[in-house]
Amino acid sequence: MGTWMQQIAQPWILLNLTNSPFWIGLDSFALNAPSLLFTLWGGVLADVRDRRRTVLFFQGIQFLCVLVLVLLLMLGQLRVWIIVLTSFLIGLTDSLSMPSFQSIVPSLVKKNEIHKAVSLNSTQFNLSRILGPAVAGLVIVKFGALACFGSNAASYIPFFLSLYFIYPRNRSLPKKEIVQTKSVSQFLELKTFLLQPKIRLPLSVTFLNGLFCGPLITFCIVLIRTNFHEDVSGFGGAMTAFGAGGLLGATSSFLILPAYLRRNELSSALAILLSLFILAISLNHSIYLLYVLLVCTGAALTASNTHINTFLQENADNRIRGRIASLYQLAISGGLSLGALWMGFITDRFSISTALLVNGLLALLFQILIFGLQVKHIRQFTSADKSN
Repeated sequence: MGTWMQQIAQPWILLNLTNSPFWIGLDSFALNAPSLLFTLWGGVLADVRDRRRTVLFFQGIQFLCVLVLVLLLMLGQLRVWIIVLTSFLIGLTDSLSMPSFQSIVPSLVKKNEIHKAVSLNSTQFNLSRILGPAVAGLVIVKFGALACFGSNAASYIPFFLSLYFIYPRNRSLPKKEIVQTKSVSQFLELKTFLLQPKIRLPLSVTFLNGLFCGPLITFCIVLIRTNFHEDVSGFGGAMTAFGAGGLLGATSSFLILPAYLRRNELSSALAILLSLFILAISLNHSIYLLYVLLVCTGAALTASNTHINTFLQENADNRIRGRIASLYQLAISGGLSLGALWMGFITDRFSISTALLVNGLLALLFQILIFGLQVKHIRQFTSADKSN
C-alpha cells in the first residue's frame, strides 16, 4: 500500500514541477531500466545466496532512498533529477532482489500448490493496488504528497519484520547445490530453457504487455488531467479501478484449468483482449466509461501475466527457480522501461490519446502473431506425441 501511495504522489509532483509528460516517462524508465542489465544477476543471487537476506539487504537500500525523498520534501528542496536518481536506485535494488522475493513463494509450498501460492501473492499485490491509490487520493488532498512518501517509508518496517520472522531460515539452498551452481555457468541452463518455444513465446507475451500496455498506468495521470480535467482524486479513482480489475484477474488464476485449456494459450488470448481495451481507452471520452475500461484492463493484464508466471514456476526446477523468476521479471520490467520512454516521447509530441492508439494497434498486431505461433507449436507437439 505504501508503494502505491508514493506511485500516486510521485508522477503528480513531477507533472507539477515540469508540466511535461516526458519526465514522467523518463522517471518510469529510470525505475525499470536497471532490470535490463541486472535482473538476471538477481536470479543468480536468488539461487546461490540466502533469499531472505538478499531481499532484506536490497530493500533496506530502498528504504533509505525513500527516507531521503521524505527529508527533501520536508525541507522543500526536492528536485526533478533527485526523483529520477532515486527511482534508478530503487529500480536497481528491485532488479537484484525481486527474483529472490518471487522465488520465495513457490519454495514454501508443494509443486501442486504453486498455482495457488502465486495467485495468492498476486492477489495481495492487487489488493494493495486498490487500497493504496484510494487512500493516496484522500491523503494528498488533505495532507499533501509528503504524507504519501512518509506512509511508504513507514510501510517498510512491518515488511522487514514479517520477512525476518515468517520466512524459514532453513530454506536456503543446500551447500551441495550452491557449489554445483557456481561451478557451471549459471546462464547455460537458462539458455536451454529459453530455447524452448513453450517458454520463449509466453515470455514474449509478458514483454509486449509491459511494452505497449503497462505504460497506461504510468501515464494515467496525464490522461486524467488533460482529457478529463480531473485532479489527483480522479487519478486515485482511476488507479483504484485498475487495481480492482487486477484483483479480479489475480483471483481468476486460482481456478484449476481443464486439460484442454493451457495457461500459455490463455495468457496470449487475454493479451489480445488487453490490446482491445487499450484501443477503447484511446477513443473514449467519458470518465465513467474510463473507470469501467480500467477495471477490464487491470483484469486482463494481471490474469495474462499471472498465468504466465504460474506456468514458468510450475515448469522450473528448484535449482534454477531464481533465474526463471528473473526471466519473468526481466520481461515485465524491460517492457515497462522501454514502453515508458517510447510513450513519453509520443505523448510529449502529439497527445496521450494518440500514444494509446498507436500502442493498442501495435500490441494487437504482435499478440495475434504470437498467439498463432503458440497454437502452431502446440499442434506440432501434440502430433509428435501421438506418433510416438
